Amino acid sequence: MRAEIENIVDSIRKSLNLLGQRMDLETAEHRLEEMNAMIEDGDLWSDPERAQKLMRDRQMLLDQIETYRRIERDLNDNVELIEMGEAEGDSEVVEEAENALRELKTLAEQKELEALLDGEADSNDTFLEINAGAGGTESCDWAAMLARMYVRWAEKKGYKVELMSESPGEEAGIRSATYRISGPNAYGWLKSESGVHRLVRISPFDSSARRHTSFCSVWVYPVVDDNIEIVIPDSDIRIDTFRSSGAGGQHVNTTDSAVRITHIPTGIVVTSSEKSQHQNRANAMAALKARLYQLELDKRNAEIAAQHEAKGEAAWGNQIRSYVLHPYQMVKDLRTGHETSDTQGVLDGDLDAFMAATLAMKVAGKSRAEAQTQD
Repeated sequence: MRAEIENIVDSIRKSLNLLGQRMDLETAEHRLEEMNAMIEDGDLWSDPERAQKLMRDRQMLLDQIETYRRIERDLNDNVELIEMGEAEGDSEVVEEAENALRELKTLAEQKELEALLDGEADSNDTFLEINAGAGGTESCDWAAMLARMYVRWAEKKGYKVELMSESPGEEAGIRSATYRISGPNAYGWLKSESGVHRLVRISPFDSSARRHTSFCSVWVYPVVDDNIEIVIPDSDIRIDTFRSSGAGGQHVNTTDSAVRITHIPTGIVVTSSEKSQHQNRANAMAALKARLYQLELDKRNAEIAAQHEAKGEAAWGNQIRSYVLHPYQMVKDLRTGHETSDTQGVLDGDLDAFMAATLAMKVAGKSRAEAQTQD
């Protein structure tokens, strides 16, 4: 077996080992047996919400176990095929098996990363909020570019994207937008995107073609699961209805259907303007619960709290990532140092490498902190 393929095999085995440790394979299989027994209980569906949650949890666990077993099986099968092909001098069989191992390495690395998404709300759906910073039309245009980037990323993941509210810029772009993104580990992947994003480019709005720097803030917070109870007293909120400023034509709202909810103790404001007033109210309440839940997560997680404080509402100098389109092409994450010259690819939604680098850094930091605590 060639050295390159031996390295690939070693890499897959390491990923399998880490994946097995992270999911605790033996415990996971025992837990799956328990879930299967619970599903056979005839009284399960007397509580539909509990039953649906059990079915979702079971399917997620089953997918994890089956993926591990499939990678393990495919690894052994293709190694055997290579050994057989080399023994019989069948180069075609060897080449096919080697290509299969290359693809398997990519899958194993992806699943290894997904196994790191074990935070309290990582598996949840998420809200994504984008706000233009100071700079007028430039920042509004940058906000629209970011919105497109995240929508493209979500679509590539097969996630469902729902626009909850949008406030257009005066000349171009958007002042703000809020999306609900639904899919496995949506919050776990996107949570690292919270912060200030900086763009440097030749302005398309400047007749003198000068270079401009624009800033936008991104905030990500998890959708609260049905099994997490968030109680908000009516006295703590103020609900306002208003007429949405849509794009025109058939989409213009002729009634005050948009809803704004203000949480008085914290000053948090959420809006929804893309549905009927009843749906907008429900969506805004869901977003408010998510924001309050995120605050609670922040209190329990010193690292997230520190990051949130550093971001602030107007701390435009504290960027997490820079996107430079002129005088050179570069996107660089200032936390991890990960960078690429494929700026168009990033703006078209190729964000996985940046998210993976941040996730790996946080997990490594957590591991070091845990080791120091044990010492």
